[in-house]
Amino acid sequence: MSKHHIRTATIGICAGLLLGQGAVADNVLVKITNGQLEGTTSSDSKVRIFKGIPFAAPPVGALRWKMPQLPADWTGVRRANEFGARCMQAPIYSDMIFRDKGPSEDCLYLNVWTPSATATAKLPVMVWIYGGGFAAGAASEPRQDGEHLAEKGVVVVSFNYRLGIFGFFAHPELAAESGRQAAGNYGLLDQVAALDWVQKNITAFGGDPEKVTIFGESAGSFSVSALMASPLTSGLFHRAIGESGAFFGGTLSAKTLSQSEEADRKFAESIGAPGLAELRAKPAADLLKAATNQKGLRFVPIIDGYFLPEDVYSIYAAGRQRHVPLLAGWNADEGSYHAVFGKETVTLDNYKAYLHAKFGDKADEMLKAYPASNDAEAKRAAQDLSSDEFIGYSTWKWIEMQGSTGASPVYRYHFEDAAPVAADDKSPDAAWRGAYHSSEIEFVFSNLRYKKLPWRPKDYKLSEQMSTYWTNFAKTGDPNDQNLPHWPACEKEGGYQVMHLKENPQAAPAEHRARYELLDSMTNYQPASK
Repeated sequence: MSKHHIRTATIGICAGLLLGQGAVADNVLVKITNGQLEGTTSSDSKVRIFKGIPFAAPPVGALRWKMPQLPADWTGVRRANEFGARCMQAPIYSDMIFRDKGPSEDCLYLNVWTPSATATAKLPVMVWIYGGGFAAGAASEPRQDGEHLAEKGVVVVSFNYRLGIFGFFAHPELAAESGRQAAGNYGLLDQVAALDWVQKNITAFGGDPEKVTIFGESAGSFSVSALMASPLTSGLFHRAIGESGAFFGGTLSAKTLSQSEEADRKFAESIGAPGLAELRAKPAADLLKAATNQKGLRFVPIIDGYFLPEDVYSIYAAGRQRHVPLLAGWNADEGSYHAVFGKETVTLDNYKAYLHAKFGDKADEMLKAYPASNDAEAKRAAQDLSSDEFIGYSTWKWIEMQGSTGASPVYRYHFEDAAPVAADDKSPDAAWRGAYHSSEIEFVFSNLRYKKLPWRPKDYKLSEQMSTYWTNFAKTGDPNDQNLPHWPACEKEGGYQVMHLKENPQAAPAEHRARYELLDSMTNYQPASK
């Protein structure tokens, strides 16, 4: 037996003794900067899987509301076969199903799926950022499992980041102790720490640190737009994918530091913990409950002067964002007509009344952009308007601003596949959900089987096409290959082509540009500071 085989066998035996089990297969042992990991393999042995890897120290005790710190080293072999706890959060979204043991404040863990059995493969890397309004979500959701994407020749990484009061709390004492006069954005700094971990360790899993794509949905997509704007991310990624949302108006805007500090200081006083020492002494569950019960209080990203030196719009307007290839878009039914009509009857008259009440002297222009001549058309127009105000406009503006420089290609999509309705779903609105917010996730990850719906052959085909577009983009910065319908770049000369992701996907010039230009004309961008 050669020295190499003796050494490998010894590692396996030692790992087995250390973990109280038999010998460990060589291909699930990986050495990273902090120590050795033992992963698992997929049922067909095509993908190696490593779960629950710490990428930062537990942000507990004195580390609550601190920048993520380096994780501690370990000796021996660490099992990486279970998801780390999800970060502290209330049960906000019923469609979020988790496979971890959380929630916990000790939650900064990541997961890796790799088709490579060697450290020399140099495969493209895709780093996923989950959504949930910066208040919920976790990397353990089955619809975001990376196994099937990894089968297409990429290394997939997902991670947890701090949420809500634990991720975006600002306080004057926090700014003072930071040494940068900055506070908040700990959740976004966690994202930077995870990307830094990828740079240092992904080679061990067969990944190429020079070919990293970040991709995310909803708050994850907002995060992608912010990571592109932050001065802290130089060299950490090379392509970007945004699914539904960006920091350009609409449903979510970053707050200024002064706004956040004032609101959060009042909250701290209201719970009898005005100072930082008292706040850090509070049990995590008590803090979460108090924050959840406080009406109108929301913890979101902040223009902190560090992660975001200015508002995202100003950074892009000045051309200081990351000039990387971007693939972005949104779904056909991001919002609901209920957002327009509320408790009112769905009628053309009520639709027109809403437009006049909200848009004043622009109401007639809005009716032209979102036309309706009867009650049925008013319902559809209201759903379109709601979708654009919620997500569509901000994503469109992001694409516009990134594409305006011409420094890197931009690809735009519109997801239009309405999921089939479950047989036991008797909701009167079931047929109107359409291609709702977040419904593209399982298509991208080829994970339709995780959602118990009567999927059709056309859904599986579209999922296969979408996951291939996404992984092609991660490999080359271009979603195309000879086996897929051609997806042109979104450029003025071609009429701002949009890829319509539906049965038999096809690209076409943008149809509703006037809508977004009108919304843009009514968006008052005022540069915000700390």
